[in-house]
Amino acid sequence: MPKFIANLFALALLAGCAVGPDYSRPPTPQPAEFNATHTSGSFEETEAVFWQGFEDPLLESLIRETLFANQSLLSTMARYWRASALLDGARRDQLPSVTAEAAATEAWPSALERATTGANLERFETYQGNLVASWELDLFGRLRRISEARQADLAAQEADLQALRVAMVGQTASSYFLLRGLQTQHRIAEQNVALREDSLAIVNARVGAGRGTEFDRVRARAQLQRARAELPLLEADIQTTMHRIAVLTGQEPTALIAELSKAQPLPAVMPAIPVDSPADVLRRRPDIIAAEQRLAAATARVGVAVADLFPRFTLGGLLGSIAGDPDDLFSAPAESRSVMLGIDWTFLDYGKVQARIAAADAESLSLLFDYRQAVLTALEETESRLVQYDRIQAQRQHLEQATEEALQAVDLARLRYDGGFIAYIEVLDAEQELASARDAAVRSRTAEAVSMVDVYRTLAGAPAVPR
Repeated sequence: MPKFIANLFALALLAGCAVGPDYSRPPTPQPAEFNATHTSGSFEETEAVFWQGFEDPLLESLIRETLFANQSLLSTMARYWRASALLDGARRDQLPSVTAEAAATEAWPSALERATTGANLERFETYQGNLVASWELDLFGRLRRISEARQADLAAQEADLQALRVAMVGQTASSYFLLRGLQTQHRIAEQNVALREDSLAIVNARVGAGRGTEFDRVRARAQLQRARAELPLLEADIQTTMHRIAVLTGQEPTALIAELSKAQPLPAVMPAIPVDSPADVLRRRPDIIAAEQRLAAATARVGVAVADLFPRFTLGGLLGSIAGDPDDLFSAPAESRSVMLGIDWTFLDYGKVQARIAAADAESLSLLFDYRQAVLTALEETESRLVQYDRIQAQRQHLEQATEEALQAVDLARLRYDGGFIAYIEVLDAEQELASARDAAVRSRTAEAVSMVDVYRTLAGAPAVPR
């Protein structure tokens, strides 16, 4: 090997620097704690409470199906595998590449070729076998920066996968609670129908006894039909929600109708939600991780662009054999060797290189702002979800108390109407108030369960699953 090539080879082994900026995490706002009311404790230590705290095996089964069979998750996982393969390729580009070549040639030269070469051969054969090695000497870190960018791309794709897991699990749990809430609303609507039927029976009895009016009977019938009219829409919403849950779990829309049709109550008690510090939440949230890794990848690609200002050195070698007879291949006289140093330098395209560097810098700056916005959005979302969950709990308590009071008011109104102390319109008002209170209470309990899921999603609470 020529001495200058040997020296360059040694320099390549010792080179440890790479042109372009090195990535460092930018500073971000991190308040000491969230303002919203919350329970204390470590979120990570009690994360399993979210899935097990409801003691609902069907819900846990649906979440597992979502994690393993949701088509959007599988698509994102495939993109993760692609990013992993691209990283593997970038790392291999830093190593020498070796290829094997073989050829067999049979030729019939023309008379002019025979006269020119002096070889009076009307036909000849050539057999050749080579091992060709090539290695880009990464003196300025271009390949290392490409590998850094691919590594960050892979980390961002992994974070995207985890973020989608959180989102899909949250949608499954929310849809499940929405279904149970709709089924409870349907049961309450049936109770309201029964209440109206009882009321109509009372009116009919009073009219038959000469103590009621036809006007009261018509009003009672109208209220009964109005109560019955609420059932079909609730039934449609129930079916639609079942379809949604099935698709989230990677199944056909009607696959879970038989399993989900059996109504179950909403959870009576919500599991406790411990909330870590804002710094812990930001560290755990996959959307923040993804945004930061994309910034790191863009920073590395600035180095790739800067490396184009410097020459690229490629070391090549060939070890082969060429003979006119296949039996002579790989014999000493047929041996062929060569060593080559290639230099590729685009210094004459300096303006184009500077333009690519400027574009890479602008991309990095854009992703820096995206990262900062992602942090601010995460803090805002967490604060808002915690406040919302706390207020929904207070609302639900008031509505449950209102329902109890409205039920007593209906009983009292019927007694007073039966005694002739009030008009039937006052009974209708009391019954309407009870129906509204019941409906509002179950809607509030549904919203509380969905809001709790939103809090866990905001805190990046999703179980890890094997890839």
